[in-house]
Amino acid sequence: MRRYDDPVEVRRGGDGPEQFLWRGRLWKVRAVLAHWVETGPWWQGSVARAAIGSDEPASEPAPVGDLLGERELWRVEAGRGADGGGVFDLSFDWADGRWQLVGCED
Repeated sequence: MRRYDDPVEVRRGGDGPEQFLWRGRLWKVRAVLAHWVETGPWWQGSVARAAIGSDEPASEPAPVGDLLGERELWRVEAGRGADGGGVFDLSFDWADGRWQLVGCED
């Protein structure tokens, strides 16, 4: 799967994404293959290190908001008309209300 960090516009339905616009092309979701939620890297923050008694400095300080940050991911099968299509990973970040295409296998 190729990794991306591209913004997309998504039209949602009852069970998740129905269509998305990526690089000027409209993709229709044929099936939702998986849906999961990820949290931010809370284990790298200074609060987590202090809790386990580590003296190592955090690689990046994580503000409390990042500890609670979540994003939802959908793995979908999508296509464009007669196009064979592919499998895409779409992410919705609750903190900023943004959709992104984070992976594609075609």
